Amino acid sequence: MAKAEHELTWKDIEIGAVVTEPGNAAIYKTGDWRSQKPDYDFKRCIKCGVCYIFCPEACIHQNKAGFFEADFYYCKGCGICAYECPTRVITMREETEK
Repeated sequence: MAKAEHELTWKDIEIGAVVTEPGNAAIYKTGDWRSQKPDYDFKRCIKCGVCYIFCPEACIHQNKAGFFEADFYYCKGCGICAYECPTRVITMREETEK
């Protein structure tokens, strides 16, 4: 079982930072260190799900209206979704301080 993020030390990291337990990254908040975040213009969205397919973090989910959106708890702001979107619904914006 994976430890909570606040319980980890450098001794808990496997050599080569290899993931040894599938799904263990789900408990870690990975979206708080991104420098850019996706911004959506859903007027142009055709709900194709290409962003969902290409997201390396699997952090994009379909909302109740059928549009695909990133979960900012996990989104690292890599921009692959914006690059792959065929209708350019997604643009990457600089993350702002809160």
